[in-house]
Amino acid sequence: MAWRELRFDNSYARLPAAFHTRLAPAPLPAPRLVAVSRPALELAGIDPARAGTPEFVDVFAGNRVPLGADPLAAVYSGHQFGVWAGQLGDGRALLLGELAARGGNQEIQLKGSGRTPYSRGADGRAVLRSSIREFLCSEAMAGLGIPTTRALAIVASDLPVVRETVETAAVVTRMAPSFLRFGSFEHFYATGQVDELRRLADYLIAKFRPELAGEPDPYLALLGDVVRRTAALVARWQSVGFCHGVMNTDNMSVLGLTIDYGPFGFLDGFDFNHVCNHSDHAGRYSYAMQPRIADWNCWCLGQALMPLVAERGGSPDDAKAVLGQWGTLFDEALQAALRDKLGLAQPDAGDAALTDELFGLLHAGRVDFTLFFRRLSSVRTAPTDQGGDDAAGCRDLVADRAAFDAWLARYRHRLALEARNDHERAAAMNRVNPKYLLRNHLAEVAIRRAREGDYGEVERLLKVLERPYDEQPESEAYAALPPDWASGLQLSCSS
Repeated sequence: MAWRELRFDNSYARLPAAFHTRLAPAPLPAPRLVAVSRPALELAGIDPARAGTPEFVDVFAGNRVPLGADPLAAVYSGHQFGVWAGQLGDGRALLLGELAARGGNQEIQLKGSGRTPYSRGADGRAVLRSSIREFLCSEAMAGLGIPTTRALAIVASDLPVVRETVETAAVVTRMAPSFLRFGSFEHFYATGQVDELRRLADYLIAKFRPELAGEPDPYLALLGDVVRRTAALVARWQSVGFCHGVMNTDNMSVLGLTIDYGPFGFLDGFDFNHVCNHSDHAGRYSYAMQPRIADWNCWCLGQALMPLVAERGGSPDDAKAVLGQWGTLFDEALQAALRDKLGLAQPDAGDAALTDELFGLLHAGRVDFTLFFRRLSSVRTAPTDQGGDDAAGCRDLVADRAAFDAWLARYRHRLALEARNDHERAAAMNRVNPKYLLRNHLAEVAIRRAREGDYGEVERLLKVLERPYDEQPESEAYAALPPDWASGLQLSCSS
């Protein structure tokens, strides 16, 4: 497909000037392709065979604006680390426009494409290190089946960029149905621009949630939709040990997508209080705090939507009732996910206690979260002396063997209540307990090699992460316990 045949549009650009600033991306000198995601390209309707062409590289470096695109940086505001930060916006990203993609239009955004009016003195560039991390994690989350923005490609350059050290520039191309955030609505609420607030909400409903238009109060219904989707999303995060790292309201998607990958991390040794962001000194965005912070963020969105709710005759109590559903929605979603991880097809009154005891055991021993649950599928309902110890794989990860064996006895008793046989249960568990995740040390190895000009490890790791639930015997090394040096890796907001 030639670029002139791609159906670029930009409906967001048709909103008034208060919503965005039009500007062209800053050219990236001597760009070269690092990697592409074939599944993401196919989703966007772009022929992966064109990925190596100079034209492709120029477009996704920001050096050529394709026909129909209308590049812009969107304005938004937000709470950062719980403190109102005022106006923010796309400080290093430009929305090119939308492509008519499989399953609906997809917005295409260049991250690292230069300064914008919202850069707040920064250079507007992204570095190779953070671009590789975002590219790989976006596609890894898609492989896990967790709602996320996608990543099409990374283009690199030798252009120097100063962070903690001097690094080199890169542009990662992101894709999503929309990049609208909680902070997009907070911005117009904070500035008292109620007409713009209404127009943004109407745009979101018409384009992405048309079923809400017929509700007695579509804005209250929109709030309920975001609460429900966010609760489901964070439950999925918790179930795989994903830590976002910077859950500011400007980093929360109103479509319920994982968005803005910075100092993220997947748990290795399980720790309720794990903080993946070295800049998060107070632990606001720890693993244990993520559900509470997501709830808090939804209340911020609810406040922003109150002028519209009030216009329809709604009261703060109406909004509070919608927001008050968070706890139940999240708990139900998380318990369902944990039952799936344990291979329990039907709920039982004692399941919450069983999972709470297990998580306490994992936390006390800093047990590898991913390996434990993957190996748990080998446990049989009734122990047998034939074929070895079916629980040995899990037991070997746990320091307190006696505590594990006590829990194991209760788990076997619970499995005896299930109708499925062991083989069916194990297959079901392996469909929800990944074998392969983007552990920090795997990303670090790929980054170090890429800095030396070897992009092969990025490609190899991407292929593994596209099928995280499959055995992939040729890739066993990617599923091993992390090396000792991995515990020393630190990630900050500049990541």
